[in-house]
Amino acid sequence: MIWFFLLSGIFLGWSLGANDAANIFGTAVGTRMVRFRLAALIASIGVVAGAVIGGAGTTDTLGSLGAVDALAGSFTVALTAAICVAWMNKAGLPVSTSQAVVGAIIGWNLFTGAKTDLRVLGNIITAWVASPIIAAVVAILLYHLARRLLRRFPTHLLELDAITRAALIVVGLFGAYSLGANNIGNVMGVFVPAAPFADRALPGFTFTGVQQLFLLGGLAIALGIWTGSYRVMTTVGNQLFRLTPILALIVVLAHSIALFLFASTGLRNLLLGAGLPAIPLVPVSSSQAIIGAILGVALVKGGGAGVRLGVLGRVALGWLATPLAAGLLSFVALFFVQNVFDLRVTQRSATPAPLATVQSQAGDSSPTSPLRLSDSDE
Repeated sequence: MIWFFLLSGIFLGWSLGANDAANIFGTAVGTRMVRFRLAALIASIGVVAGAVIGGAGTTDTLGSLGAVDALAGSFTVALTAAICVAWMNKAGLPVSTSQAVVGAIIGWNLFTGAKTDLRVLGNIITAWVASPIIAAVVAILLYHLARRLLRRFPTHLLELDAITRAALIVVGLFGAYSLGANNIGNVMGVFVPAAPFADRALPGFTFTGVQQLFLLGGLAIALGIWTGSYRVMTTVGNQLFRLTPILALIVVLAHSIALFLFASTGLRNLLLGAGLPAIPLVPVSSSQAIIGAILGVALVKGGGAGVRLGVLGRVALGWLATPLAAGLLSFVALFFVQNVFDLRVTQRSATPAPLATVQSQAGDSSPTSPLRLSDSDE
């Protein structure tokens, strides 16, 4: 049953790979500087490494928002988030996996009666707003830096082309690592409190249960990159704002820096050690960061005249609808999983208020009632 429950996390990882991970090389592939197969290979290596090595920080934040403590609950939360992402991905919209997962977790909190930490939720929402702004500012700074360097060090067109291709690959690897570290919490974070895997002692180190989850999630993301990311790459790479190869490099680097800032435990500890405010470790949207970077370049290059507002409006609509849809779907799905399929979605002994009302109205508190809430009620 463990592997069955994990299928929803694998599906969510696939959806993230098909959607958010496409942002890493979307601009490079869209400008034909990097072939799709090479981009997919590099992105796959990077996301797996980032997930296993640096994914703990953002996962802790999601656990603070809502600790889904039963595998059936984790399965349902991940599945509803994945369905939302896959549905909008099918429509060609670069939606936010982070927003889908957070919405689904809040749906679980509401269903089980668990308290939603508003401070943590506020930090997450603040990070969502800040990440595209940071990406836009970084993109503007990088644009001015690149223009000064090109003026000071004139380069032959062919040499510049080769340098840009190599830089896109290196920056793409960094971006993939940042994505894996920042977003693996979205894929497997809801399974961590349920602890489905035990630690394994291997020669020279211990492969923890959490790292096993992160490896599985990273491989699922890689599969999504290979099998479903090309369509969204063209949306981000071409439809919103047409980019030159150098602008594509700037956009990818700005996006990667924004993701890294919200995923780096080392940077957070460095800031705290220096007595400075720490950047919260929050899973942010790769799509929002890449679009923020594109808009930053568009503003500095031409005052935003080349931005296709219709595409931007559709993307913004997807961002608003995603957490609401995921939360509602999560709540309804949890009801069916617990009361129709008779699976425990939480270890809490408290009875969810909405279902308690239904049960009292039905006048049936027997253990065999189809509205029974958990095994503990017996």
